Amino acid sequence: MKKNRFWQKIGKTTIVPISVKILAIVTLLLLASNFVTNYLTISLCRKEVMKLNNQILTKELKEIYVNAGNQYQIFLFSGNRQDAMSALSQASERGMTFSASWALGVTYSGELIFKTSGANFDIFPDKKALTDMFTAKDAGIDEDTRFFSTPDGEYFGVYKYHEDWGAFLVRAELMSDMMSASKAVFFNTSLIIIGLVVIFIVVAFLSLGRLLRFVGVISKSLYEMQQRQEMTIIDVKDAPADDITYLGVSFNALSSLIGNLLGIFRKFASQDVVDKAYRNRYINLEGEPMELTVLFTDIKSFTKMTETLGNDIIDVLNLHYNSAIHKIHEQDGIVGSIIGDALLAVYGVRKTDVAGYKSLSAVISGWELHSAVAELRQSMMERRKSIEQERILTEREEEIFKAVLLDIGVGIDGGSVFYGTVGSHERMANTVIGDNVNSASRMEGLTRIYKVPIIVSEYVMHEVVSLHDPSKDRFRFFEIDTVQVKGKTIGQKILFPMDLSRASDKEIKSWEQFECALTAYYRGDWGSALSELRDLYKYFEMPVAKVFIDRLEEFEGNAMPENWRGVWTMATK
Repeated sequence: MKKNRFWQKIGKTTIVPISVKILAIVTLLLLASNFVTNYLTISLCRKEVMKLNNQILTKELKEIYVNAGNQYQIFLFSGNRQDAMSALSQASERGMTFSASWALGVTYSGELIFKTSGANFDIFPDKKALTDMFTAKDAGIDEDTRFFSTPDGEYFGVYKYHEDWGAFLVRAELMSDMMSASKAVFFNTSLIIIGLVVIFIVVAFLSLGRLLRFVGVISKSLYEMQQRQEMTIIDVKDAPADDITYLGVSFNALSSLIGNLLGIFRKFASQDVVDKAYRNRYINLEGEPMELTVLFTDIKSFTKMTETLGNDIIDVLNLHYNSAIHKIHEQDGIVGSIIGDALLAVYGVRKTDVAGYKSLSAVISGWELHSAVAELRQSMMERRKSIEQERILTEREEEIFKAVLLDIGVGIDGGSVFYGTVGSHERMANTVIGDNVNSASRMEGLTRIYKVPIIVSEYVMHEVVSLHDPSKDRFRFFEIDTVQVKGKTIGQKILFPMDLSRASDKEIKSWEQFECALTAYYRGDWGSALSELRDLYKYFEMPVAKVFIDRLEEFEGNAMPENWRGVWTMATK
């Protein structure tokens, strides 16, 4: 979102503040109102100016008419027409305000018997006006007002027919000269209006900006809410007491309600489903094949724990899952489902995940889950020591203590699975379906048999070791066995992802020797394998070695099966 002082730009859309729009509309209306009022005032003034000019021109024409009569008597006495006309022109010139003003005498033919200096023509230019004037005279109207068209512009004047001279005496003023004063008034008034409007705009902008400042706060909060994809609360602490603040308070109430519902939704749905619902505003019953890594973890001896703790088992589970889910989310895992004491997580759902890292993240999560359980066990042991400093635990407390010492197994596999939403439009569930999901569950079950914390598939191992990232060197994969779990028709290698940052040199050495024993076991040299396994169990007390010792001792002395492939078939899940 690009921002400046006056507007915001979201994408290609410009968000103009409401105060600017209001100010623009009011300004336009104010300018229009003032200019229209000014124009109407000037128009009315023009009518008054015309009336006043008409009176002045009529008065001056009367003087010219009287003077023309006197000059005619002088002409009769002297016989000098030119002197009479010259004297009449000079007398008519007096009192004229503008240089373009004129007075003249015109005969029927358009000849001028006299004229003042303002008349820049020798033949009367407006023949139509002259014809109309003589036509009116024949009808008995020998004086009136009229507009005249000349090369210098339109004139307004008054005229009267003089019988002695046989001509119309005309006194006229140029319209532009008559209206120049009103134009000046209009121009000056307009400047004053514009100046006042500018002042008004500044004052109104500051006032509206102050009154409507809370609108900007609401817009900013809504934009941040969209960017963070979570509900927000608008700060109304310093907002004015008006209807806009009421909208903000109402929004906060709605935001709190939706935020609570969204928070509840997030707790019951995986993060990718929440993101999709927020982004698309709906969830469909749909899914797609995806390449994912699946982690399955389960609490060991859960049935006995339930019998011992009763309803309190919920508190223990919540304590465990609070840490476990947090550890999974730290590695970008998504909790697919929680069923009692079992938890299923998937890695690689987000499209930005880099191939291979999903398996590494799953293995890291597996060890972090064991760390969380170890911390919980340690806190319980410290709690027991604290109690024992005061008294001895009762038999019931001893049972509870053993019950809350949680231990888990973790199985990890990966591959192509179906990931999506199933159910109906009345009840939906996000799920992951595939053979690899069942395989991860089987591997978790095998941790109880082989007495190792985590078991992974070859798929997981290959993804981790193929990474071009030094973080992969934290883990070393040791093969445990090749098993054919119940419900399967082929064998599958299972591996232990040793965390070298946690392992001692003794543990590493024991697993290296176990690899040698396993090689002998695979090739059918059970005697050599059994001898090495017994040494491992004797000197290292390696639990996985005991599994193979029991298996081989059962068949000791028997002939090796003809089709021996090193695959051990599991009778139980």
